[in-house]
Order: sequence, then C-alpha cells, then structure tokens
Amino acid sequence: MQARSRPGRQSAGQRRLGGILCGMVIVMAGVTGGHSAAAEAARFAGRHYRGTGDVEYLQLLELSRRMFEPDSEYLNMPMLYTPAWNGLVEGPTWGAWWIQNSYGTSYCALPFYQEPFVTFLQNAQDLWFDQMGDGQRAGVNDWVAPDGCLCDAAAPGWIVYRQGDGRTDIHDWGMEFTAAGVVLQAELLLISRDAAAIAHYLPRLERSANFIESRRDPANNLLLAGPAGNLLAPSYAGWARPDGTYDKAYLTGLSVTYIAGLDRLIELERLAGRDDQAAQYADRRDRAREGLALVTTDEGYLIRSLDPDGVKHGVYGAPQHGYFEASPNHDAIAFRVVDDAQAERIYAKIASIPGLRPHSFIIPNCPSYDDMYTAPEGLWGFGTWVNGGHWSTCEARMIMAYYRLGRYEDVRASMHQLLRFANDCRMDNPLTDFGNSVYQPNQPYNVTYDAFGPPAALVRGLFEYLYRAEGLTLVPHIPPGITQLDQLDPIRFGTKRLYLSTVGTGEITAVTVNGVAWPSFDSHSVLLPYGETPDRARIVIALGGADAAAAPPLPSPSRPVGAPTSDLAPDLAPLAQRVARLQALEDRLIGCGLRHSYEAAHAQLAAECLAAAQERRRLVAAGTLQPLPDAAREEAVEGLYAQTAEKVCAGLEATLATYGTSEDAGKQRIAAIWREVQEAPAAQ
Repeated sequence: MQARSRPGRQSAGQRRLGGILCGMVIVMAGVTGGHSAAAEAARFAGRHYRGTGDVEYLQLLELSRRMFEPDSEYLNMPMLYTPAWNGLVEGPTWGAWWIQNSYGTSYCALPFYQEPFVTFLQNAQDLWFDQMGDGQRAGVNDWVAPDGCLCDAAAPGWIVYRQGDGRTDIHDWGMEFTAAGVVLQAELLLISRDAAAIAHYLPRLERSANFIESRRDPANNLLLAGPAGNLLAPSYAGWARPDGTYDKAYLTGLSVTYIAGLDRLIELERLAGRDDQAAQYADRRDRAREGLALVTTDEGYLIRSLDPDGVKHGVYGAPQHGYFEASPNHDAIAFRVVDDAQAERIYAKIASIPGLRPHSFIIPNCPSYDDMYTAPEGLWGFGTWVNGGHWSTCEARMIMAYYRLGRYEDVRASMHQLLRFANDCRMDNPLTDFGNSVYQPNQPYNVTYDAFGPPAALVRGLFEYLYRAEGLTLVPHIPPGITQLDQLDPIRFGTKRLYLSTVGTGEITAVTVNGVAWPSFDSHSVLLPYGETPDRARIVIALGGADAAAAPPLPSPSRPVGAPTSDLAPDLAPLAQRVARLQALEDRLIGCGLRHSYEAAHAQLAAECLAAAQERRRLVAAGTLQPLPDAAREEAVEGLYAQTAEKVCAGLEATLATYGTSEDAGKQRIAAIWREVQEAPAAQ
C-alpha cells in the first residue's frame, strides 16, 4: 500500500513521516561548542508537543495526539462516536463495543482523554457492565452467563457472552474478556477518583473478579479456560482430549490479565477505605503470580497454555505446539506483571524471532498454530485473522512494553508502519498479510477503534502513569535524543490537571511542581500524592543533572474553535446553524460556572468537527492537501467528516432532550438553559 505523498514534502519512498504538520514550527539552530549536533540541532513546536532534539520523534508524538481530536487530514477519534448510546463504537461496519478490540486503545488513552470522551467511553463500557451476566439474563443465542461474566461485545439490548465467531457451541464464557474489562473499568475509576462512581462500579468489578476466581485450581494457582476463553479468541481451543472433545486448560493470558485487573481492584478497594477486601484480593493476586512459574520456560518467557495432562502449548521450536504466543508476554511486561529481569528476557526472545514482527507490528503468534479446533486455512490461515493477523489493540500493549524497556526505535518503527495506513485513510483492523494489508479493502475508507491503539500508546508510554490509591507515579521514558519536552495537553488525575515537561537526558535528578522543588522522586520515578498535588500542576522533571528552572513556561491554552460562518458548502450550512445553537448553550454553561462540564465539552466538539470538515475541503481545493487518488474515495471521506459533525450534534441534542425528565437537579438546570437557547431569536 502506498502512502499519499504531500505537497512540499518528500515522496513516500523518501520521507519517514506522512502528513502536513499543521501548526508546527521547526527551527534549525546553530551548534555551539560542547553540544551534540544530534541533541541540540533543532527545536520543534506543535499544538500538543514542544521540544528540542529528536524532531522526528516529536513529530510522531504530535501526529499521534492529533488523531484523538477533530483533524482536517487524519481520520480521528470523533469519527467513532455514535448517538445510539452517546458513546464510542468499534467502527462504521462494526455496530457494537468489544472488550478485546478496545483494550489497548482505551487503556493507553485514558490518562489524556478529557470530556466529552470520558463520558463517551464510560457509556460504551456500560454496555458491558449494565448487561453483565447474573445467572438469569439471556444474551445472544439465549446464552445465560454466570454471575460476573462480561462479554465479547455488546450494544443496547444485545450482548454476546462468548466469542461469537467460530464453533460457538463449544466456546467457554468470556473469561479473559472479563479480566480485561476489569482492567479498563478499574483504571478509569482510579484516574477519576470519583467516590460515587467507585461505589457504583466496585460491586460489579468484585462480581467479575469472583467469576474469574472460580476457575482457579488450588493445586497450582493457575486458571482454567475452555475454547475461545482467551482474549484474542477464538484461536485458543483449550484441551483437545483424546476422544476428540475440547475441555479446559490452564490459560496463561487469563492469569496475566487477571493479575493486572487485581492490581487495580486492590487500589480501588484501598481508595474506598475497604482494607479487608484489598487484602483478600492481594492474596488472590499473589497466588496467581506464583502460579505463573509453571507456565514460564527456562528462557523466561510465558507459554500459551498448559493442558491438565502436562502438555505445553507455545514452547517456541518444540516439535509440537512450537509457536511463540505474543499477547501474554507483551502484556506481562506492559502491565508490570513480571519484574524487570524477566521483562528483559521476554523481550530478548521476541526480538530473536523475526517472524513475530515481519512489518514492525507484532502479530499474535509465530509460526502458525497447530492446535486450533479448525484447519489453518482461509480466514484461519496464518497471517490473516486470529492466527498471525495483526491487531492494533495488541500493538498498543507491545508499545507500552517497548517504553518500559527503553526500546524507542521499536516504538518509532511501529508508528511509521501505522502511518502507511493513516496517510491513506485506512485505519482498519485486523490487518491481514501479517500486518501489511487491510481487512476490508473494498470500503472507501477504514476507521476502527483498534487502529488508534499505537498512537495512544505513543503518548501514554512517555510517562507510563501508575495510578494508585495514594496518588500517581510517573515513570518517564523519554527517548535519549529528546533533550527537552513539553506535553502541552493536561493529564487527568482526579479533578486535577497535570502539565508535564522534561529537560536533559538520563536519570531523574530534580523535580519541580509549579516552580517549587518537589522531594518525592527517585532516579526513575516521581510520586504525586493526591492531597499534596496542586489542582493545576506544571511538573518539570530534570534528567541527568539538567536545570529544571531552564524549562520555558507553557503557552496559554489556544482559543476554542467557533462554528464556521463563511464559505460553507451547501450541505454544511444547516449543520452550522445547529452547531451555533450548541455553542450558545456552551456560552451559557460557561457563564454558569460549568465550563468543564461534559455538555459544554460536547458542544465544543461539535464546533471542532464542523470546522475540520470545512477545513479539509478548503485544503483540498487549494491544493495544500493532496486528495486521495480516487475521487470517489475522497468524496466518501469528506462525507465522513460531515457525518461525524452531524452525529456529534445529534447525540448531544438527543441527550439534552432526556434532561427535562431527569431526577438530577443539575441536568434539570441544563435542560432549562437549553430550552432558553432554543427559544432565543438568534436560534431561529
């Protein structure tokens, strides 16, 4: 697939980055004595990142962050909004919300998601938790799941408690799906620190943890799962018994993801003041971690599964089941399930198998599985779907593993591969041909939630963000070529907003918060106790003896985008009137002290989406942005931009319409303001 060339930039074969770097300034500076040309040659200034040194990496960060807001060039996260549940959807051709597909993207984006995306994501995840198994509710195929079971995917009034593809009659419940759902919801709550939300969701998370715990074998502390009980289902068949039937085996990925979930559940219990429950879950976690020794090879990496009769699956190079299984290994690194020494050994094994990353992206396994319940051909063929096809949700967690271990060139290579698809409006998943081709080539464009996993990980991996009951730990992972970095977007920490900067390279030697020396750090991490951290904190981390005071101040926030008022295309003009009403609502909310409300943010997003739609058409008409090679494809993409703005408007309008009958006084107040806006002469 050829990436689009851009006017004024090198061709696809020559350049390393795609895209117009809108709003950026790159200044080449003279190199003075005593300074490295590679480290000090250039300064980069973008809307989201600013810094000196490795300009290309800074550009990659900028492009990554741009994909999570309305953007005139790149397909972006607002395009995955649906009014159907006022939340996010997997994609235009996938009308539901999957746990596996959203796992890597959501986990990595959660620290920097602001409203309205925090609400959008919670509404999507509520599709899982509001319909979770209770031993009575029937889902698709009349499956009645055990209490605490989550799902493969869900939509309003529709939930699939097992993997819905393949031989569903033999599939186990969504075991590792449930564990991953616990990770995502617990992480969301640890970031928000919202006591009411924690009280609401904590009993549900406990039910899910108890469901997974029911599969523990007390003899070895491993967890049993049957066919398609893994996260990247249905590639896993469980235990193939001699009589031709399939039963449960000890699934390593379930242990890894459960441990990651328990780590976060423990912190939530502590945050809620439930120390006894925290101790109970800590015991479960520690015993699950002990069990991992039985599914760890002499080389230090994790196998895929262990049959009850002792047969191991996923020992690389073995005559039988001799593939390497990527997910439990990169997840164990990304979520700190294993210590640093074992993480290095796992990475060394991954790096020694070129077939695992034939196109920079990680694939699930190499070589082909020989233990699926179907022949490895067609959709099940190696390199196509769950057997060796690429999933960006997995790549996100692989990138987090790279960051932890300082493998920045692997991160860079991953983003370059993603840009091959992003430049061509092909943000598809899965990717076939081992991560080199799209799954749905006949669509005029592709946009899926999975595909935003790598750019989300590029952002989160810089500081990792370990949210705990007592506070937040930052673990900087700054590529050594970057000598100064400003992250211009805030990171969420409860109701607080953090603006992060680094100066220098190497280990941490000093920290300031709002210009005052901060004592809570060591050579690799910074601790921010919640009660001691200012509500708006500028945190400067000095590396390698650099002077924290030398970091320049952050620029003032840019002015919000308003609705376009001139040169509107005919199909956008009616939409502009709706956006103007919503912005009038936003103005009124700001005047009432509700500047940071979900509703104000949703109204602002509508204006930004419309502005992006108009700007794309202007750039293409002016020749500044080269259109897609096929005119029909470009027309379809421009239509997607307009549809996105329309959906964002429709979703907020529909949501506001429900507020009048709400028992919530705050929503009633907003409903009254909205009625006044609609009745005002300017809205006619």
